[in-house]
Amino acid sequence: MITRNEANFIGYEYKDVTVKRKMESVYIDGYTHFGWALEGTSTSVLNVGSVTLKLKRDRKIRNKAELTRLQRHFDAAASEIETLESSKVIGASIVAYVIGIIGTAFVAGSVFSYLADNLILSIILAIPGFMGWITYLLYCSISKKKTSKVAPLIDQKYEEIYEVCEKANALLAK
Repeated sequence: MITRNEANFIGYEYKDVTVKRKMESVYIDGYTHFGWALEGTSTSVLNVGSVTLKLKRDRKIRNKAELTRLQRHFDAAASEIETLESSKVIGASIVAYVIGIIGTAFVAGSVFSYLADNLILSIILAIPGFMGWITYLLYCSISKKKTSKVAPLIDQKYEEIYEVCEKANALLAK
């Protein structure tokens, strides 16, 4: 779309960026430093937990090549932050699910042993089965350890994003 302001033409380029809702403000704040202006947001029923940002900027913006390079760097760092954030719970979830399934299998074996009138085997199978119920505590412990390991890396990536945005903002001011 081309807008006419008195004698000046401004041609715009448009971009749609789909991001996780938790990272929406980071992207909105960051993209303004690359010359993009937010036109609006939309959500999709298919992509739950995400939002699409509708952006535009002047096609003849100065330092466009360098801004685009910095924007790619920003996108990569933001993507790494999302990956690091999700890594906090993925490992803990996998361990909790596996132990929960194994515990359930022991409880099922215990029930079937009891129904087969084998009380001793039923008790033996029930003990590790009930130990499978500690999965929530195990999940919390693993998640907390992973969070403490990943938090400095996430902070480092945010610092990287701030530096990239600062460079881009300096290019826009020239």
